[in-house]
Amino acid sequence: MITLRIRHKTTYRYWRQVSLGPHRLMLRPRESRDLRLISSDIVMTPAAKMTWAQDVFGNVVASASFQTMTDTLVIESVADLELDTIAWPVFDIAASAISYPFRYSDSDWVDLGALAIQQYADPTGRLQKWTQAFVRSNPTDTLSLLKDLNANISSWISYQSRDDEGTQTPLQTLDRGWGSCRDFAILFAEATRSLGFGARIVSGYLYNPDQYMKGSSDLGSTHAWVEVYVPGAGWITFDPTNRGVGGFNLIPVAVARDIRQAVPVAGSFVGMTDAFRDMSVEVSVTSQTSAGA
Repeated sequence: MITLRIRHKTTYRYWRQVSLGPHRLMLRPRESRDLRLISSDIVMTPAAKMTWAQDVFGNVVASASFQTMTDTLVIESVADLELDTIAWPVFDIAASAISYPFRYSDSDWVDLGALAIQQYADPTGRLQKWTQAFVRSNPTDTLSLLKDLNANISSWISYQSRDDEGTQTPLQTLDRGWGSCRDFAILFAEATRSLGFGARIVSGYLYNPDQYMKGSSDLGSTHAWVEVYVPGAGWITFDPTNRGVGGFNLIPVAVARDIRQAVPVAGSFVGMTDAFRDMSVEVSVTSQTSAGA
């Protein structure tokens, strides 16, 4: 078990004062058996009225509304938590799902719904054909298939950090041969869905104190990965950016059908068309002990 502190600061600057519209925040870590949230606090400058809710996936969402005009908006989140995960987990997969292909139960299939349907167009079946190349035999071992796909994406695609908003489609990522962690996650999720698996994309933070993992330029970073549903084992975590399996070093904030549903900060402003100046994001994920907290 490790105790971590996450600081996530987003700053928007404007050339002149603007009126801020409502902002939607997904910054509170998602509690589970492996993650216990000790505290979570969000400070807004200028001050905002905050309301809280849960979305359809059970993620905690904050809505902020503002009353004053400003030329700077600062959103700072600080969360303390305990993370209890292991580096090499063992998954107790149901006998019915040990070999692929397998069939989800009728109730699982209904509940997975859109999570088992590809979200991006693949008109010629190119992604499906690319993914089928990882199916070594029929039948084949389910977990080995998922691990092979997860590990080999980084052999086909080069990691490239990208600060601009948005993501590439899976076909764009295959064509370009490079992508960010968001693009890796979308490609992996869509590939597994093309094989008939239910998958959801996870947005959160990467704890990277030794600087050996991709997706982080400091002690931590926002990150994206995927969970695939396998009967018996449940949702299994895959990080195709780092070829990781299991939630070691990963702190989830939101799960979603599509990465666009899990944006940490989203909002609007009313002002001149050239009012926006710039935006900066600072993230640190540190051990409380090493941080002296």
